[in-house]
Amino acid sequence: MSEETRSETYAELAATGPYGVRPGHALITMVEPHPGHEYAYNRWYEDDHYYAGAMAMPWMFAGRRWVATRDLQLLRVPEKSAVAQPVTAGCYLSTYWVTDGRYDDHMRWTVAINKRLNRDARVYRDRTHVFTAFQDHESTVYRDGAAGPRDFHALDHPYAGLVLEVIDAESPERRGELLEWLVSRHLPKRVAGSPAAMVTVFRPTPLPGDRMTYVKQVEGVDTRVTLLWFLERDPRECWDPHFTDLEEPVTGRRELLAPFIPTVPGTDTYVDQLRQSP
Repeated sequence: MSEETRSETYAELAATGPYGVRPGHALITMVEPHPGHEYAYNRWYEDDHYYAGAMAMPWMFAGRRWVATRDLQLLRVPEKSAVAQPVTAGCYLSTYWVTDGRYDDHMRWTVAINKRLNRDARVYRDRTHVFTAFQDHESTVYRDGAAGPRDFHALDHPYAGLVLEVIDAESPERRGELLEWLVSRHLPKRVAGSPAAMVTVFRPTPLPGDRMTYVKQVEGVDTRVTLLWFLERDPRECWDPHFTDLEEPVTGRRELLAPFIPTVPGTDTYVDQLRQSP
């Protein structure tokens, strides 16, 4: 006999509230499996958590996992990062889009479902959250204007790589100035003629007080900016010409620039390359 699902409530909820396709919010989470747990962690995330802890939830409409093999980890800068200590920590990155205007609704569900998963022993303990935050979408800068995929396609389109960039403004008052420089001046110039089809720009939001205790509260909520560069080429092929000479941010400091490639869903591809170069 099936469990009670309160199906009538779903019909009521579907008739109200925003339901557009714009990614108004994101979950961006960079995680380091503990040494010796790489395969087990990957299987848990691939076979269970990606779905039960993310994609099966209301209003989380797109997702993708990314991986940094050891050679990609060694490309990261700066050496002393406020995000990752050491800067090579966090070999898996997961990115998810949440429907604009549905952040509060999604958060109530995600806190509840993760408590249930925890009670049911479906949470993998031997891992460290290096950088995990829900984020509000600020802007998207496109290389090709109106041509090509939009940001709501980004996690489904077969991009060859992703670069995570985290910048901290000098103060909360100066984050607006930093965002203006990024969106109006810096990013349009950098994506022109580059392998980056688009760059999405986000601002982190604090995690709820009733979050799971193994996820630390978000740092830099008032000063931090998070960028996702979606690449049409493997980042190893274009790192030197396109990412080693980025201008220093105005009124801020770049705390992380980290390249990734997409995982192959359902497989252990790349797991054997997390601790040593291929």
